[in-house]
Amino acid sequence: MLGQSAAPENTHSIASWTRANLLATPKDIVLTIIAIALLVWALPPLVDWLFINAAWTGTGREACATVAQGGIRPEGWSGACWAFVGAKFDQILFGRYPDAQFWRPILVFVLFTILLIPMLMPSAPKKGLNAVLLFFVLPIVSFVLIYGGYFGLPRVETADWGGLMITLILSFFGIAVSLPLGILLALGRRSKMPVIRMLSVIFIEVVRGVPLITVLFMASVMLPLFLPQGWTFDKFLRAVIGVSLFTSAYMAEVIRGGLQAMPKGQFEGAASLGLSYWQTMRLIILPQAIKLVIPSIVNIFISIFKDTSLVSIIGMFDLLGIIKFNFSDASWASPMTPLTGLVFAGFVFWLFCFGMSRYSDFMERHLDTGHKR
Repeated sequence: MLGQSAAPENTHSIASWTRANLLATPKDIVLTIIAIALLVWALPPLVDWLFINAAWTGTGREACATVAQGGIRPEGWSGACWAFVGAKFDQILFGRYPDAQFWRPILVFVLFTILLIPMLMPSAPKKGLNAVLLFFVLPIVSFVLIYGGYFGLPRVETADWGGLMITLILSFFGIAVSLPLGILLALGRRSKMPVIRMLSVIFIEVVRGVPLITVLFMASVMLPLFLPQGWTFDKFLRAVIGVSLFTSAYMAEVIRGGLQAMPKGQFEGAASLGLSYWQTMRLIILPQAIKLVIPSIVNIFISIFKDTSLVSIIGMFDLLGIIKFNFSDASWASPMTPLTGLVFAGFVFWLFCFGMSRYSDFMERHLDTGHKR
């Protein structure tokens, strides 16, 4: 008879997790000690600069400048100038949008959140209706609310839009347009019809071969030169079109990679069932292909969210652009103002990108059913 075995260890406690992940081997122990030493060295000064010595209130540069610089801070002071962010917060969110009309973009954001949350929940019902409201109805309602000119709403020209509002609008349209257009381009590149395949290849290779700045410059400056006399496009609409087309070319190659990963048996099985080409793609191939390339798709979404800052090349001010524009305000000119503004912009960008990354991981786990026992 075998002797009595010891009780299994509790692997869910903090001590067990620490032993398994931080102290399992001598190398892990050394790396853990180095990491703790780096945190002890870097974290206290960072917390001190961000929070403890930071200037939280003030009406001008004197709140974030030393006495020698014309401020109220003692010599050698170093801290974040959050008073600058607080004073410019409305502009950071909405640009030069009229203060009395802030309720309009806020209402759009609330409607967007209400429709987006159930869209992101796999178990939420009425996905088709939700998608129609989010991608077709909401853009029209948003335009009427934000731009105005209808139902007695004062018109606010797109030249007065800016800040985080511009970043979110460009990102939303870039994401919403690039995915379906990228799927069509990927299918076109794999098409057996020479004309469709050639046009898709030309579009993808030309757009991918130039930087986004060039696309935005062409859409903003060069496009009006080719339009008939008297025709014009709004500058913001040109930026939306440029960002959407640019993203679509990259999305097409990502989707094509997923399509090429599909085994030939999937196509043969669909053909044996008598499914047409579009039924095969819609019901069998595309769902599996898109599931395979979710990380790459989200990577493009994150990239386009950050690349919206390039619209400053055509005179529009997104989140980063409006913060940098306010650096020129003489009433807030201090050594700590630019650094604080850039840190705040970086945190906002990281917050949105991290959220997209976490949701991508969630969807990968939710859809990873092919190898579960």
